Amino acid sequence: MDNPDRILIIRPSALGDVCRTVPVLVSLRRAYPSATIDWLVQDSFMDAVRSHPDLTEAIAFPRRALGRHAARGRLFPSLRWLGGLRRRRYDLAIDCQGLARSGLFAWATRAPCRVGYSDARELAWLGVNRRHRVTSAGHAVDRMLSLVECIGVEPVVDLRLYPPPEDRERVAADRELAGARYAVIAPTSRWPAKRWPIDRFIEIARALESRGLSVVVVGSSGEREQCRALLTAAETNDAFIDRVGRTSVGTLMAIIEGAQLVIANDSAALHMAVGFDRPLIAFYGPTRVGRVGPYSRQADVIQHVTPDDRIDHKDAANVALMERITTGEVIERIDERLR
Repeated sequence: MDNPDRILIIRPSALGDVCRTVPVLVSLRRAYPSATIDWLVQDSFMDAVRSHPDLTEAIAFPRRALGRHAARGRLFPSLRWLGGLRRRRYDLAIDCQGLARSGLFAWATRAPCRVGYSDARELAWLGVNRRHRVTSAGHAVDRMLSLVECIGVEPVVDLRLYPPPEDRERVAADRELAGARYAVIAPTSRWPAKRWPIDRFIEIARALESRGLSVVVVGSSGEREQCRALLTAAETNDAFIDRVGRTSVGTLMAIIEGAQLVIANDSAALHMAVGFDRPLIAFYGPTRVGRVGPYSRQADVIQHVTPDDRIDHKDAANVALMERITTGEVIERIDERLR
């Protein structure tokens, strides 16, 4: 496009996907330095992008609130919110998610140019009028950058993240973290087939402690049961710091920014580590790393799959693929990273 004045990036969720969509923002800002560039993002994930220097405004998608209204048959709040997108008069909207909800959001803007994938799932392509065929074989970051490239914008691969300043200050004032050398462990995942056994995380935490590092365990409040055994060990060990369910998105970002090392299953913490260029060890099982792994950091991935394995992270039986990762090889990686 020729110098759009108002641009909307549509990538509401999930948190890890929001983090790795940042290169789209950077690319658009380099191409259109004086434009208003907003980002429609789920309200609970706004901290991930709202402090980025290339962003004009993060537009909150109140998913839970609107969902509660819809469940009671109240559609007016959703219609009013969608109308607000139109009233912002965007010239260009880019649907980086490619699902029914994001396609609806793109359509609701009524932007003259609405860009998306021609093969978007759930008929999301109906919401856009510039439909681009992008290979599904490439990485998710490259796939999103292809959308801006298709409208003449040069892709800029810059995944840097910026935590809210108040969260940086909060972590700097945390007595357990301030001045400490620590590793972050993110041992949880929504899908059982993406989880490395929690007893092995306990071994790794002890190995980190023996190397002079504190260990910060992170996750959401709904994931405490997944890592109960590790949190129990933290109760009797001052070197283990329990932050599961006790951080906002912004605070989690600030904690990861200061880490000496991040060890994680396939989760948002992993993609944040990429955004802060932190040393990283990532555990993958039945997932295609070339598509959704840590961008340009495949050397940081431990995965053991064979051509006969069924790559489906939603199949709980595939937890066996994660069990192939041994504590011994992880400890070797830890020593390599710390050196």
